[in-house]
Amino acid sequence: MTGRIRLLQVFFCLISVIVILRLGYWQIIKSPGLSRQAQLQYQSSSALPAPRGRILSADGHPLADNHLQFNLISDPMVLTRDFSLLNQLLELLPQPSSAAASLKRAQDKKSRWLTLATRLNWEDLKKIDKLNLSGLSSEAVPVRVYPEGSSSAHLLGFVGKNDSGQPQGYFGLEGFYNRELSGRPGLLFQERDAFNRPILLRSENKIFAQPGRDLSTSIDRTVQFIIHNRLLTGLSKYQASAGTVLVMDPNSGRVLGMTALPNYDPLEYYSFPSHLYRNPLTSESYEPGSTFKTIVMSSALDARAVTPETECTICTGPVNIGDMAVRSWNDKYYPKSSMTDVILHSDNVGMVFVGRKLGKTKLLDYIRRFGFGAPTGIDLEGEIAPPLRDDNRWAEIDLATISFGQGIAVTPLQMVTAVSAIANGGKLTAPRVVTSIGDAKNPKNVPQTKPIQVISRLTASQITQMMINGVNRGEVRYYKPQGYLIAGKTGTAQVPIEGHYDKEKTIASFIGFAPADDPKFAMLVTLNDPQTSPWGSTTAAPLWFDIARDLFRYFGLGPSRE
Repeated sequence: MTGRIRLLQVFFCLISVIVILRLGYWQIIKSPGLSRQAQLQYQSSSALPAPRGRILSADGHPLADNHLQFNLISDPMVLTRDFSLLNQLLELLPQPSSAAASLKRAQDKKSRWLTLATRLNWEDLKKIDKLNLSGLSSEAVPVRVYPEGSSSAHLLGFVGKNDSGQPQGYFGLEGFYNRELSGRPGLLFQERDAFNRPILLRSENKIFAQPGRDLSTSIDRTVQFIIHNRLLTGLSKYQASAGTVLVMDPNSGRVLGMTALPNYDPLEYYSFPSHLYRNPLTSESYEPGSTFKTIVMSSALDARAVTPETECTICTGPVNIGDMAVRSWNDKYYPKSSMTDVILHSDNVGMVFVGRKLGKTKLLDYIRRFGFGAPTGIDLEGEIAPPLRDDNRWAEIDLATISFGQGIAVTPLQMVTAVSAIANGGKLTAPRVVTSIGDAKNPKNVPQTKPIQVISRLTASQITQMMINGVNRGEVRYYKPQGYLIAGKTGTAQVPIEGHYDKEKTIASFIGFAPADDPKFAMLVTLNDPQTSPWGSTTAAPLWFDIARDLFRYFGLGPSRE
């Protein structure tokens, strides 16, 4: 009997030791893991979106901002007790019938949580609050808005969702500066019941979001308004399928205005074809045509291959290169033309003469100096840089055609940047849009890259005078504002398709700067396939001068002695 008792005592002692060890294992060793698992069952965390930084114009007005919209949250089991006011509530919602059906389903399931409506504005919410209904709450949701509408769509870009469902900027400034604009999201910790519904009466912890930083830009809202409205009118007047306008301060490289049509609404970007998201000024290339003659001529002047008075010895007629003949645009020829006359008449044969005088090596070197073949470095997402072929792949005919702007692809931004170097005395300045990052109390200025002297000041002065002469005495003189000193050049380029040129479509353009003796702006206007006339001199040039008149008035620039 005593042996059996001792055996039981030993057995119970062993069992007790095992239980104690097991309890110790769960309570000491496994405790942290079990606590985390338990916490996950009744607690949840969700991201709190960070207010996105604003994008401001030069005068501090928001080009991109955030407005609060509200989601309406309800407890269906409490809400449906107030039948007398329920119909009034539903009538205030954007989709009453849909909300009523959702509420009925939630009530049938005895659900205690339902998002009744989304994207309500503050006025809607105030009307709902006046009903004083039980079982309602709201949550604020920041929404990106664009006060200037679609006029700056290509400049700004838009905010969409990334693969994780988080807001992300695409294209333009929104894409390029997405990290600075995004800020850091916060976290909301909540307790939930067995059905994973928030327990509204329990405490919640928050890690507050850090707002994104503001961007201050060089964009002048009045300039932007002028060029957008003028381009709209121009597309209709000249029956063009598309067009662009870019205005830049040639001395600083700051972009004052940039617009392209057709465009899209950045607030409802998803309703437009995706090919419209690309900025034609930075993300699409074209052959510049005769506007490129200013670059080749200034290169030859700078290399002292020619002077403004040099006589063209081959300008008596078409010039044959192999089995091809280079002709003037109107089949008129001017023997013994000076280089100033070559620019005045936009003489293709004269430019072949200039290209030959300059030579292949120097010609390609200067083209690269002016920034072609490389990105400008502008702070907009999506910039492309059409490459230049290797030096050993340039045939004689290629060197001839490039001298008058065919056989080379550029972006409109590259052209304005290059011509701005002529306007400012020979310095290639990288274009920029953002001037500072941060709020008004602590802005951080964006440094500009050091300009590069690509041609001498004397050369810049010489080519400027030739461009002034072209405006004053050329075909565009009829459209020019009287009394203003304007340097400019027309362009009419064919559109290359599948190894040849389209026989019907052209891109008409005019590029220039004013006042020519002290430039306040450089500007390029392009029109795709204008139907009233294919020539830049009768479509893009008149539009350029119309915009220039508005800019002269806005900047307070009066006529000067020419």
